[in-house]
Formats: sequence, structure tokens, C-alpha cells
Amino acid sequence: MKFLLVFDFDHTIIDENSDTWIVKCAPERKLPNGLRNSYQPGHWTEYMGRVFVYLGDNGVKEDDMKRTMTTIPFTAGMIDLLGFIGENKQLFDCIIVSDSNTVFIDWILKAADFHKVFDEVFTNPAAFSSTGYLTIQHLHAHHCAKCPKNLCKRKVLKEFLNKQLERGVSYTRIVYIGDGGNDLCPVMFLKKNDIAMPRQGYTLEKKISQLAQSLSPVQCSVLVWSSAIDIMSYLKLVIKE
Repeated sequence: MKFLLVFDFDHTIIDENSDTWIVKCAPERKLPNGLRNSYQPGHWTEYMGRVFVYLGDNGVKEDDMKRTMTTIPFTAGMIDLLGFIGENKQLFDCIIVSDSNTVFIDWILKAADFHKVFDEVFTNPAAFSSTGYLTIQHLHAHHCAKCPKNLCKRKVLKEFLNKQLERGVSYTRIVYIGDGGNDLCPVMFLKKNDIAMPRQGYTLEKKISQLAQSLSPVQCSVLVWSSAIDIMSYLKLVIKE
């Protein structure tokens, strides 16, 4: 009996958006209007690439970024939840699927000593160039019309499950924990025995309830959370079943 826990990162594990938090490193802690207004829907990764160039041009170094990123607060109860999962790893496989990037997530998890809780992290690959600039790439290409072009979380989840099946691992239940609009696509892939846990008051919760109102509800169960303690209480019940 094994459960798969799938976490989003921004506004789920951490209580902020890591991509907007990095702006604290910019001169006067803000971006020029021209750069801010250059974002086009569905092309966030390209926009962040320009933000990283601006930071590099202004002499912001890797250490400055790391110091800033590791001050992001975790969501209420999340430290307790991740500790609990870490103590029960024989029951839980745990992955992150996020539109952030490998560098930010790695820094934040390692600083809090939570990197061992997660079996895999699926996010946009990032690295520092020889000139010290942070660069970012798309995680993958996909054909899903609903998702931003760099990331379809349903595709990530399906590929992970297939790879696990090849290794002889299947899951009693998938628990999907997220908050954003791009979490709806994977939630709609979940089956009757699975559970979606949208964060209260965020886009994912609203989108799931709109589907229910239009009489095309998701197949899985839905349990809303406001503190990660709610998630921990649910997991404790499930492992007793």
C-alpha cells in the first residue's frame, strides 16, 4: 500500500511565488515598467528569462539570490507536514510538479533540509552561466491547449506513473496538493479513488467548483485545505484505514 503525493510549489509548499520574490534582489526591489509589461500570457518562462538577464546586468550575484530566496516563508503547517511525510516515507512517494525552476526549489528545500522528503522534482531547468547569469529553459514540449507552453502538469504526472509502473510500483491513491490554474489539468486526470486538495481561496478551488456547477465535476474526491495541518490530518486518517 503506497500513496503518491503530488505537490505544487509556489503558494502551496511556500507561501509566496518564488518568481516574484526574486524581484527583492533588483535595484530598489522593483522591475522597470517596460520589463514588467513585456509578459505575454502563456510565456512566463520567457519573461523570467528576461528578469534574470536584468538582474545579471545589474550585478546581482548567485549568493545574493540564494540569500533572498531562502527567506521565503513556508505555508502554515507545511514544516510539520513535510516532517510527517519524511518520517513515513515507506508509505509515501512524494514529487513536486512546479512552474518555478530547479535552482530556486533546490535552494529552498536544501536550506530547510526537506530535499530528502521528495523523490523527484519536475520543474523548469535553470543554471548559472559562466558569466554568472541565471538562465532558464522549458521543462518540456507538449500538445495540451489548456496549459502554458513550457509545462503541462498532466503530462508530467502521466509519464511519472508510467515510469513507476515499469519499475513495478503502483499507487493505492494519488493525492494532488496545489493552488493554481495550471493544477486543474492534472486534477482532471485523477480517478475516483484519488483526491485533489486545492488551497482554500485560490484559483484551483474556484475552477473545481465552477466545473461542479456546470455539471462536469472532476472524478476524484476534493478536500479543501487552508493550513497544511489539514493535509496532515487527512493523511493520518488514510494510513489508519
